[in-house]
Amino acid sequence: MIELSIAALIDVAIGDPYSFPHPIKLMGNIIAFEEKAARKVAKTPQALKVAGFIIVVLNILMAYFIPYFILNAIKGYKIIYFIVNTYFLYTCIAAGCLHREAMKIYRALLNNVEDARHKLSYIVGRDTKNLDEHEIVRATVETVAENASDGVIAPILFAAIGGAPLAFAYKMTNTMDSMLGYLNETYRHIGFFPAKTDDVFNFIPARLTGVLMCLSSFFRFKVMDGLRIMVRDRKNHKSPNCAYPEGATAGLLGVQLGGDNVYFGEVMKKPRIGDKLRELNKDDIKRTIEIMYRAEALLLIIYYILIGVL
Repeated sequence: MIELSIAALIDVAIGDPYSFPHPIKLMGNIIAFEEKAARKVAKTPQALKVAGFIIVVLNILMAYFIPYFILNAIKGYKIIYFIVNTYFLYTCIAAGCLHREAMKIYRALLNNVEDARHKLSYIVGRDTKNLDEHEIVRATVETVAENASDGVIAPILFAAIGGAPLAFAYKMTNTMDSMLGYLNETYRHIGFFPAKTDDVFNFIPARLTGVLMCLSSFFRFKVMDGLRIMVRDRKNHKSPNCAYPEGATAGLLGVQLGGDNVYFGEVMKKPRIGDKLRELNKDDIKRTIEIMYRAEALLLIIYYILIGVL
């Protein structure tokens, strides 16, 4: 499926232009509407949990079958099918967007910490208004590392298995989790099933991402430390999945990630990931972006080797 590699190249080249129509933005609008509607009807914790379950089932079915029927309707028109399928796949991959947003923070740190805090707030859920430079760098590195799985490796993997429809189903699951899957009092009940579903979808991709990060970093970063920290600290996160790419990144760079964060005014206690062999610095943002791209490139190489063999 040559469309997958072209989609990845388009993503690197242009990212996600703000004015460009994007299915993931539509998914976010749908989820926001559903949450508002659910809260009007569901008034108890149990009812909110049921509403969350209904939202998950409805949205995954919708995200899978809409692109499925569109692609089936145009499969007789090869050029149109190729363009539409490539576009669908491109919108599921977020490496270019992660790269650009992280570099905005990097450049802001060179001049204005307050501006860096503001730019960071667009890509993280934690409160950023009181973060110092070290914490801004940590948040950026953690976000790029975690989303290397959620926004890059996972959608490519699901696209390789089931095409754009399965990739869309994954992206809907991930978007539901990012909007509803918090552990605070506001989202604890309605976000229960979105969070658990995302955990299931990301079980294999997160572990694969950590391995790909390490294997693609030979002759560049500390590969054995990456593998060691990934395995050792795999449970040092509230998520059963996030510590794999974050642990691999921490080990590869020889830094320590994790620690307490503030979400919606509440302090969330988190264990540390990695060994503090040196202090984090701004250039670790660039290094983490490189690790993300190395993992993506290796996955695509493996994919095309496998389909060539099979």
